[in-house]
Amino acid sequence: MKISSIEEFPRELVPVEVPPHTVMLRGIGWDSNVYLVRSGEDALIIDTGTGVNWHAYAQIWEREGHLTGIRRAVIFNTHEHFDHVGGNYVLKNWLEEKGIEVFFAAHETTAEVLERGDDYVILAYAYGRKSKPQKVDIHMKEGDRLRIGSLELELIHTPGHTAGSSCLYLDDGETRIMFTGDTLFNGTVGRTDLPTGNGWKLQKSLERLLKYDVDFGLPGHGWVIKEWEENINGLLGWL
Repeated sequence: MKISSIEEFPRELVPVEVPPHTVMLRGIGWDSNVYLVRSGEDALIIDTGTGVNWHAYAQIWEREGHLTGIRRAVIFNTHEHFDHVGGNYVLKNWLEEKGIEVFFAAHETTAEVLERGDDYVILAYAYGRKSKPQKVDIHMKEGDRLRIGSLELELIHTPGHTAGSSCLYLDDGETRIMFTGDTLFNGTVGRTDLPTGNGWKLQKSLERLLKYDVDFGLPGHGWVIKEWEENINGLLGWL
């Protein structure tokens, strides 16, 4: 299904195509939303859920031909929590079996937590799992750009939900999309009472995001962020 305006977004489960580059997979159960951005022979996967339902997302991509012609994939994690990183390895293995080269990317703070396998922050135990150290190939910092085919996505470090929380901003001259992770949702924000969370930093992060022109905000859970400025201003009013 394709959409051309926010009013056309359906409420049903995935997949939803956000032209011209993105496929949104609504998270199942405790999973984060999972996004696929493609350009040429490159693909970007943003967050991977807990790993419990990875096969459902993989089957959709395969059935709909979203990975046809892809040779290289980057898996980017918006932050350190298990419901966003738990599917990393299983999706990497599946993609590699299809002959696709896979790299992991994250903000440097998130990368350090994942490489330590620090379950105090990752919270795998909350899902009955155990974290294990994971090598992150691409350590990013504020303002870095991630190139996917002909696209460039800007990393915006937005601490608050966790210390490493980050957003990715895509402006291809046609559509402006912000992948917000758990920093910002439609009508609410990510909680700040978990390890490395900070309410004051989250407020400052939202103030920075307000400066960006955004057509579609694509969050880590729930539905699409509708009116970007109105959504953020409303939240800043009660934070």
